[in-house]
Amino acid sequence: MRLISLLGLPFVAALASAAAVPFKGCQHKVKESIHGPPRGWSKHTSAPKHHMLELKIALPQPKFPELEQHLWEVSDPSHSRYGAHLSKEETDALMAPHPESLDIVNEWLASYGLAEESLLRSSANDWVTIRVPVSLAEQMLDTTYSVYKHAETGESIVRTTSYSLPEILHDHVDLIQPTTMFARFKAFKSTLHWTNQAQAPVLSTSSGTITGPAGNQVDASCNSSITISCLKQLYNSVAYNTSATNGNKMGLTAYLDQYANNMDLQQFFQLENPSAYGSNYTFVSVNGGLNNQSYAAAGVEANLDTQFGFGLTWPTPGTFYSTAGEPPFDPDYFTPTDTNEPYSYWLDYVLSQPSLPQTISTSYGDDEQTVPFTYADRVCAGMAALGARGVSILFSSGDSGVGDGDPNPATQMCHSNDGLNVTKFLPAFPASCPYVTAVGATVNIPETAVSFSGGGFSNYFVRPAYQEVAVLEYLTKLAPGTYEGLYAPEGRAYPDVSAQGVNFSVVYQGQTIPVDGTSCSSPTFASFVSMLNDARLTAFKSPLGFLNPFLYSAGYSALNDITMGHNPGCGTEGFNATTGWDPVSGFGTPNFEKLLALVLSLP
Repeated sequence: MRLISLLGLPFVAALASAAAVPFKGCQHKVKESIHGPPRGWSKHTSAPKHHMLELKIALPQPKFPELEQHLWEVSDPSHSRYGAHLSKEETDALMAPHPESLDIVNEWLASYGLAEESLLRSSANDWVTIRVPVSLAEQMLDTTYSVYKHAETGESIVRTTSYSLPEILHDHVDLIQPTTMFARFKAFKSTLHWTNQAQAPVLSTSSGTITGPAGNQVDASCNSSITISCLKQLYNSVAYNTSATNGNKMGLTAYLDQYANNMDLQQFFQLENPSAYGSNYTFVSVNGGLNNQSYAAAGVEANLDTQFGFGLTWPTPGTFYSTAGEPPFDPDYFTPTDTNEPYSYWLDYVLSQPSLPQTISTSYGDDEQTVPFTYADRVCAGMAALGARGVSILFSSGDSGVGDGDPNPATQMCHSNDGLNVTKFLPAFPASCPYVTAVGATVNIPETAVSFSGGGFSNYFVRPAYQEVAVLEYLTKLAPGTYEGLYAPEGRAYPDVSAQGVNFSVVYQGQTIPVDGTSCSSPTFASFVSMLNDARLTAFKSPLGFLNPFLYSAGYSALNDITMGHNPGCGTEGFNATTGWDPVSGFGTPNFEKLLALVLSLP
């Protein structure tokens, strides 16, 4: 579902000669460039020549269309291969570059003294990572790096707006980063509320009840504070108990120095799921990621994810991935390495593992246009490989409605970054990737789509076949000319589903605080998916894997349709929630009992 196909990549034929190609004398040609840094970034100073860069080089994946075909077949409940997920070795073979690409890139690196022992390769050999000083990177890429500063946050990164490669390399290298990528990849939290004084936890002890979306009675307190009990009541899973021994696992990711505090987790378990008290998760460090346990280092995002994700699915074993790597670089002090954004590092790691959690949730992202298409395309391809291996990947849809990172719809500057500076809606990535399940947010009972729920249409990826009918049905309901020119109606539409996303009762630094955002809704929906995988594994069936073909063909019938609300931004009211799929709430929130019956009826 890429706008640019990888089919039929030409390969340079003049590689038969045993002599090394004289790359240093070759004519360089621009490989990638952007008009300028995204809004908020400005050039500050020249990059120090000794500053170390960790460059990741992506080699083409000529067999990706074959991998994609496998993904569609094993994820389609009506296909005879449904659930026949691929192994690590099979996906590696389908992601591997052509041998000619490996050879010529190796020769190019060797011409700069970078021998095999100094290279780090991904499991499929489709990524090569090197550590070089800015001075050498500038020679290799015929570019000039600068330190760019962000006006709002003060953070700095070392980047360029254009780089070049010898023309002979262009068909053998998809991209090199960090070069032109200015994405900040923030956690999707709309608002955070807490005081210096500990607050009394709000638990579901009220004698009053209200009618939930499944027609059952729900504690009235759930309209003011969301707890584990509230979510199980709302989404109809009170009677379901997961297993600790059937091989099912739940995975959560953390980036940007977000640490999950274990004392906070145990306090949360005591308050909201006493049976889980004393249990823990498996911590996995990726690229040197840490999980600092000092109270001062506790992260609201990481606490939210682990407390609700592992609290809802206990006793299912949980895995918490902490991936190092973030853009900020302080040019006033010596910093040894300016790292790339962390998704590619996480993908490198998980795709190299023979066994993975069946469900993984991520609550991070950024404006799609801040991520170069080439990079977004490759990260998205990695998500496709995970789906083909039977992993359900869920992402928060974003916290700015149809707009940018400014939480105030009235002040959002929704301008394109292509030099035209036209007003347009700003979709979020990775939510816009067609191989992931994007989760929007709701509020209150009865449920309404919350105003910050990210949604819209990708400018990078075309609409996948699985959502053609549902999205066209929505588009026909829009008045002719509505938001014409502000969005790409042929693009991948998101979110796919939604869940509660306001007033989650989280323990942070020993205090109970309310948290809002699609950061709440993604681990919530993922937890119910993990329960469904638990049931299928107990019944000796395959895990669900990539969810969207199921959701758009049958699964939507077991979701609570959200018909009220809209997601304003860019000086507009945004899209509206309505009957059926919509770009605010997707198909709606889970009714676990209905979903359970459906997934157990699948082969």
